[in-house]
Amino acid sequence: MTHNKKIAVIIVAGGRGTRAGNASLPKQYKKIAGIPVLSRTINQFIDMDNISYILPVIHADDKALYDELLLNEKRLMSAISGGITRQLSVFEGLKALKNLEPDYVLIHDAARPFVNAQVVNGVIQALENDRAVIPATNVIDSIKRSADGRTIGGSEDREQLYAAQTPQGFHYQTIFEAHKKAINFSDGFSDDAAIAEWAQIPVALSIGSTDNVKITSPDDFTRAERFLGNNMTMETRVGSAYDVHQFEKGNEVILGGVKIPHSAKLKGHSDADAALHVLTDAILGALADGDIGTHFPPDDDKWKGEPSTTFLKFAVKRLLRRKGRINHLDLTLICEAPKIAPHTLKIRQSIANICDISIDRVSVKATTSEKMGFIGRKEGLAAMAVATIELERDDDAR
Repeated sequence: MTHNKKIAVIIVAGGRGTRAGNASLPKQYKKIAGIPVLSRTINQFIDMDNISYILPVIHADDKALYDELLLNEKRLMSAISGGITRQLSVFEGLKALKNLEPDYVLIHDAARPFVNAQVVNGVIQALENDRAVIPATNVIDSIKRSADGRTIGGSEDREQLYAAQTPQGFHYQTIFEAHKKAINFSDGFSDDAAIAEWAQIPVALSIGSTDNVKITSPDDFTRAERFLGNNMTMETRVGSAYDVHQFEKGNEVILGGVKIPHSAKLKGHSDADAALHVLTDAILGALADGDIGTHFPPDDDKWKGEPSTTFLKFAVKRLLRRKGRINHLDLTLICEAPKIAPHTLKIRQSIANICDISIDRVSVKATTSEKMGFIGRKEGLAAMAVATIELERDDDAR
C-alpha cells in the first residue's frame, strides 16, 4: 500500500522557455491570473498529503526569481541548480534525493501547473505493480506523417497513439540507476520514460487528463487564463486596518518602505512602518487569517527592528498560497508632518514592488487631522488601509 511509502517529487524548472515569447523571463516565472506558473505547479503538490518531499530543480541564473516566489512549506526542499540539459537536471535532482531514500519518485514539468490529484494518485497506485509509469491521454486528432512539411506521406493508427504527460513515476532506485547508465550517452531522450525504455525497463500507462496541459507558447497563457476563468469561482473580499505610532527622537520616518527625512522617527518594536503594518493587517483581515500581532508578536525579540517589508511579504505569500490575488490596495496616511505628497509616487512604487503587483493597483493618499488631537500636536501619525482581494471560493465552507 502507498500510504507508508516515501514519495518524492522533482519539479524540473530549469528551462529557458523561449517559445513562450519572453526571452527575458523564463515561462515558469510568468504569471497566469496573477500567480507565477512555478508557484501554481509547486502548490498543486503541496496540497497533496501523500507527497513526502518536493524538490525544485532550477536554472543557476534563476535563484533570485525563485526566491521571489516566497514558497515555504516543510516538505518543500531548498531548490537546487540543474544541469545544461533536462536530463542532467533530473539527474541532479535524483542525486539530491539519495540520502532521503524515497520509495517512489515523480518527475514533473514545471510548465504543467494544472496537474491534479487524480492524475498523481493514478501514477502512484500503478507504481505498486510497475517500476515505471507515465500518465497519458488518447490521441483524438488524426495524425499524419510528412517528410517535407508540405505533403502527407501517410497516416498513423491513432488507436495505438498516446500523448505522454507528467508526472512520470518510477521506483526511485530503478530510475536513478537508469540515469547513471545514460549519463555518458548523448541527450537525445525526450523524457524520463525514454530513459527507462532505453534501459529496458517496462513502462506502464496510467490515466492522464486533458486539463494537465503544458505551457509552451504565448497562446497557452491565454488559454490557461480562460481555463481558470471557466473552472474557478472567485470571490471578492475586503479587509481594512488602522494603526497609530508615536514619534520619538530621530531624523527620518519609514513609510511604505521609503525613508522620509523628518525631525523625529516613529516608535515601534520593528521599524515602525505604519503604512506597511496596516497593509499587512488589511490583507490578513481579508483572508480572515489573524493580524500582524498574531504572526509577529511584539513581545518577541526576534522581530525587534525587523523591516516591515517582511510582514507585508508574509501576508502576500499567505494570499498566494490560497491561490488568491490582490485587486487593489488603498492606503491613507494621517499626519501634520512630514509632508507625504512629495513621496507618494515613490511609496506607491515601493508597495507595488513588495507585493509584486502593478503600481496602478496601489493608491496612497494623505490628509491631516486639522491640527486636532495627538496628530495635530505632531506627537505621531495614523495610517488606514483597505485591501481588496480575489480568493478562490470554497463552496463547502459554511
